[in-house]
Amino acid sequence: MESLLRPTDDTQVREAVAWAASENKPMAVLGAGSKTALGRPANLDTTMDLCKLTGVLDYEPSELVLTARPGTSLAEIDACLREQNQELAFEPPDLAPLLGTAPNIATLGGTIACNLSGPRRVRVGAARDHFLGMRAINGRAEAFKAGGKVVKNVTGYDLCKLIAGSYGTLALLTEVTVKVLPRAEKTRTVLLFGLEENSAISTLSDVMASVHEPTALAHLPANIAARSSVDLVSNAGCAATAVRVEGPTPSTIFRCEKLRGDFSKLGEVEELHGQRSATFWKEVANVTPFVTRRELTVWRIAVAPIEAAIVTAAIGSKCNAEWYYDWAGGLIWLATPQSDVTSNNLVRDSVASAGGQATLIRAEANVRTVTSVFEPLPAALYKLSARVKQSFDPKGIFNPGRLYAGM
Repeated sequence: MESLLRPTDDTQVREAVAWAASENKPMAVLGAGSKTALGRPANLDTTMDLCKLTGVLDYEPSELVLTARPGTSLAEIDACLREQNQELAFEPPDLAPLLGTAPNIATLGGTIACNLSGPRRVRVGAARDHFLGMRAINGRAEAFKAGGKVVKNVTGYDLCKLIAGSYGTLALLTEVTVKVLPRAEKTRTVLLFGLEENSAISTLSDVMASVHEPTALAHLPANIAARSSVDLVSNAGCAATAVRVEGPTPSTIFRCEKLRGDFSKLGEVEELHGQRSATFWKEVANVTPFVTRRELTVWRIAVAPIEAAIVTAAIGSKCNAEWYYDWAGGLIWLATPQSDVTSNNLVRDSVASAGGQATLIRAEANVRTVTSVFEPLPAALYKLSARVKQSFDPKGIFNPGRLYAGM
């Protein structure tokens, strides 16, 4: 018989965890459920739904700090921050449509738990770098807190870094404090058309190391660019290399002019302003090119930019794969048509040979059951991770097996 737990405050969360621990009832932990299909399938009878733990608890615009309940939607937080012309600078993506659920329901707690970051990560860091403090309940039903409500806080162990990216397997967040930053006064995107992949990634690496201070760098092969809803990209009929520049208006305009001058030596150049620029980068962040093509298995690959085109060429030579590059080539979004172990092993082997890491983002549940969703851990690191899990959740009641089998 399935049971659904929906606590409305910290006390109820603690009581629910105490019951689960005493009854040895493992449970799936979720917020809005937008990322339920991310990770190994749980198939558990009990669900801990934190959707009732909502609301912004404290917001100090002058201190650039916001505290909210974990079930608070990113849409609500964005609306709150917009009133003060601020934002979550790590640009959290909305992967819900990719994973088959409704858009704009992702929560702050789920985003932090999965450590999800968008194109601006190359400039401002990952979600965990903006995660300042928390209150949480561990698997012993003990309440604890870590970090604080100031940007500089170095007291004790940095448990926030550990919880971010743990996918709800170590503790249940009941309060989250994050750093926020001012929104850029001006945002523009410079487009360069027609580069082949190695040249594009080399160019992006040069721009990344330049004085232009780009906040996003991506390359879309021609077949991917053609799916964009931004007309300047989709109508070009060739690959598109994109660089976003943000900041004060005079500085942004000046840097864009310099980039256009540099890029004009390499090919045709265009520029996206305002809404078209915002739309383009949302498509990149949210993996929009693969959303409607449900038959595709989707991978998120982190690799050194110099190895990116080598990895995609190796995979593309053996299966009918599609891909595009973010983070100046450091992140590859790759899709394969086959949801089978053979093609998945091809991806893993190609990425491993380049010293990268691959995460299986979207696949059927039966595939995620038999295939490593996250990068396989060396034996010593697996044992260390298992000890950490044992320390926080000794009875294994929080999302057991979501990251790795037996953990």
